[in-house]
Order: sequence, then structure tokens, then C-alpha cells
Amino acid sequence: MTKINKSKKHFRYGFRNEREQTMEERQSMGNFQMRTDLALEARESISEADSKLRGVRVEERYHEEEDIRVTKVMIDTMNAARAMGKPMGIYVTMEAPAMVEPDEDYHREISSRLAEEILGLLPHADSEQSVLVVGLGNREVTADALGPQVVDNLFITRHIVREYGTAAYNCSKMNQISALEPGVMAKTGMETAEIVKGVVEQTAPDALIVIDALAARSVRRLNRTIQITNTGIQPGSGVGNHRNALTHESLGVPVIAIGIPTVVDAATIVADALDRLLEEKDLEHVRYREKQQLHFAELNNMYMTGKDIDAVIKRVSFTVSEGINIAIGETFLER
Repeated sequence: MTKINKSKKHFRYGFRNEREQTMEERQSMGNFQMRTDLALEARESISEADSKLRGVRVEERYHEEEDIRVTKVMIDTMNAARAMGKPMGIYVTMEAPAMVEPDEDYHREISSRLAEEILGLLPHADSEQSVLVVGLGNREVTADALGPQVVDNLFITRHIVREYGTAAYNCSKMNQISALEPGVMAKTGMETAEIVKGVVEQTAPDALIVIDALAARSVRRLNRTIQITNTGIQPGSGVGNHRNALTHESLGVPVIAIGIPTVVDAATIVADALDRLLEEKDLEHVRYREKQQLHFAELNNMYMTGKDIDAVIKRVSFTVSEGINIAIGETFLER
């Protein structure tokens, strides 16, 4: 008679066996994406087979004196929008390598260039209009405080013009600038889009300018890049926290979005370091690389920023606010 060895099943609550864990990690790895809010990086990351994708135009300008590179990515078709994961529209990226440095003259030049790009995307920029500036983000989280700090430094004129007219500024025309800091849903219990839509319905602005902190793909663009787009914005999309979008379609007015990447996905940093290691050592251990990538899922909700982010946010928020002030606050002052 054959003796059957009946092994006992051991259940370990809260633990998975090695096979189950590997499968789940692989599934997570399949959903892993290198997150970026920058259209320029999205264009750079598409494969060579899609590099000749129709419907995407790229224009590049380099201002040698200021060391500022301006790249305009125009997405003209739905196919191109799906391939890049970005809505159709115009994306202007300003790369200023020294933007993190405390050089007031250099930041003044960046503000002037930013003002030119804002006026290039703002409809009816030569006409007197009402503009609502919305500063998105959480003031208590330093890397996310860009929007609120930009609002703090704006040249607000709506209440003065409505009360005293343009004569208060000794000019015949003056834009009415108002500002809003909607906060985050954890504090207000309301979606940002709900708050903004309510204010838009009550104040009837001609256009919106929305400022938010972004997520970058490359560490070298951290706090050194400004993106301006006419497609609006989806708050929190860069860190996987999707909220209702602020767009022309949802609000009924043109929306210009301005953002600076202040965080980088931790998994992206690890992936880049691993790629450089494999290239330098000329390694072809694909299994080794895949094994390491299985751990990316553990980093998928971690974001990194610079150690001096508090000083950088204070500096670049003033630069952005000055760009907006020059573009729409001082447009008619000299006339």
C-alpha cells in the first residue's frame, strides 16, 4: 500500500507566496509609466517608429544672450494627441538652466520672455479684458506651493478698475486682473474645478491663467523649465492624482496653463541610473534589468525634489508672477 504524504497547508495572513508576489509585481510593472507633464518630454519619449508622427510640429528658438531655449510643440490631430498622451493644442517650453540660481537680472529676463509667450497664447491680447489667475496647489506642501505663492505677488487690478475706472492708473485702458487660490479638496471638500467654475460664472472673466507645479521626466529639467500651454490643465495628473480638468470646454473661457516641474518620479530616477549603468558597462543582462524593474512598482508613488526647494519655489514663483504682471498687468500702462 502506497503511503500518501499529506503535507499541511500553512496560511500566513498578510503574506503571499513567492509566485503570487512575482505575478503581482509584474502586473504592477506592466502598469508602470514614466510620468511627465511636459509635452516636450512626451515628444522625446516616443519611439523612433513614431518619431515621424503626423500632426506634431516642433519649432525651436535659442536666445543666446539669456541662455534660454524655447521649444514650441504643436499637436494638430487626434492621432498625435493619443500617441503623446496630451490634448491637442500648443505647448511652449522655456528651458533656463540657471533659473535655480539667485540672479535677479537673469530672472528678470526670464519674466520678460515668459510675458511674450503668454501674450502669444492669450486670445485678444491687444484688447482690454478681464483675466482670472488661479493658483493651484497646497500651500503647506513646499513642492506644491508654486500656484499659491504666484498669486501672492500678482498685480491685482479688478477691484480698482471697477471702483475708480482706468483713470486710477493714468491710462485709457487697463486689464482687470483677479486671483483665486482654491486650495485642495482635502481642505475644502470641493473639486478645484467646481470652485473655479463657480467663480467664473459669477465674475465672467474673458480668460483664465492657471498656475500649477508639474512633474518632470528628467532631473535636469527640475525647477529649470517653464511650460505654457493653451490646452488647460488637469490638477494632480503628474503625480497620478487625477482631478477634473480646467479647460475651455469645461469652463467656457480660454484657459492658459503655466507650470514648472518641481518633482521627479523616484522610479524614473532609478530607471535612468540603471540605463546608464547598463550602457557604460556594455551589459546585456536583460534578465537582470527586468528583475530590477520589478521593484519599480514599490517606487511608483514616491516623488523626489531638491533639498533647497523652499528657496527655489519662492524665487521662481516671483519670476512667474512678474511674467504675468508684465504680460497683462502692465500692457497698457505705457500707452
